[in-house]
Amino acid sequence: MHPGTPAPKRPPAAAGEPPRARIHARKAPMKAEFAPPAGAPYTRILGVGAYRPRRVVDNTEVCRHIDSSDEWIRSRTGIVSRRWAEPDETLGVMAEQAASKAIAAAGLTPGDITCVIAATFTHLMQTPAIATEIAHRIGATGAPGFDVSAGCAGFVHGVVLASDAVRARGGHVLVVGVERMSDILDLTDRSTAFIFGDGAGAVVVGPSETPGIGPVVWGADGSQADAIRQSVPWDTLKKDPGHPFPALRQDGQRVFRWAVYEMSKVAGQALRAAGVAPEELDAFIPHQANVRIIDSMTRAMGLPAHVTVAKDIVTSGNTSGASIPMAMDQVLSSGAAVSGGTALLLGYGAGLSYAAVTAVLP
Repeated sequence: MHPGTPAPKRPPAAAGEPPRARIHARKAPMKAEFAPPAGAPYTRILGVGAYRPRRVVDNTEVCRHIDSSDEWIRSRTGIVSRRWAEPDETLGVMAEQAASKAIAAAGLTPGDITCVIAATFTHLMQTPAIATEIAHRIGATGAPGFDVSAGCAGFVHGVVLASDAVRARGGHVLVVGVERMSDILDLTDRSTAFIFGDGAGAVVVGPSETPGIGPVVWGADGSQADAIRQSVPWDTLKKDPGHPFPALRQDGQRVFRWAVYEMSKVAGQALRAAGVAPEELDAFIPHQANVRIIDSMTRAMGLPAHVTVAKDIVTSGNTSGASIPMAMDQVLSSGAAVSGGTALLLGYGAGLSYAAVTAVLP
């Protein structure tokens, strides 16, 4: 072709031929070959730790703000007291304390932690994630960190994500459930003020030569998402700076019915998925929402008398995403359950979200 001669025109595309097909016809994409996962065949929980705030708040103190009584609160929820964090007991501080105990219990150092997952919905900063602060506080230099916001089901979500991460890449993942529920309570709201407490619980998930964490059964019923909710969106404060601070709201009876009738089914599904019979369980560690809910689920599942049922709610209140690891720490430290036992973990709450999984106790 002589200089200046115009290039020949491409033939027109065939009728109906999509543009993408024409592009691929000119140059086929490279076929990449990915390396197989380099992680562990199985995983398990290697250590657990908890932090409980210093301040103990009994029912009498709560009733100064609402029309209720110690007797009524105990009969309806089983709660005798709860812990509310002082100003210096921030999410980061509480998480650091719980995490350090879990790492030590696992026989590891902070440098062994390859990822940090925080389950919380009371971190009042939209960004950055509190998990990155936790990683820095404990000295897990360079470890990635991210938050899971699934309300009271968040911790079990975190354990499942951690297990998959270890199976994919190896290493040791720290999962922390941490909440300051007192920051989002309306102390005059009779439906929520007496229920919730603050605290942190943490576990380390790592490699195992035998299965230590079973298959997850999880889901959500978004049609009932308003059963547990924030009173108003954050941007309400931008539009009206004088508006009351957003607070937690819930339809207690609706949540109670859903939890009693639906979560016992989910618990059974998780046991069947893992191939574990109810009589083979050593411990049942559900989200600590209400003693009546826990007792109803225990009966519906047909759990035998020898199964330890966690009821940390009696002295800790409902600590949302922190409740399951705190309850796990309590049953192990008290001797009610022992290392190596088989436990069923069941989280449920806002969303309405839920997640259940079997696990070998650390």
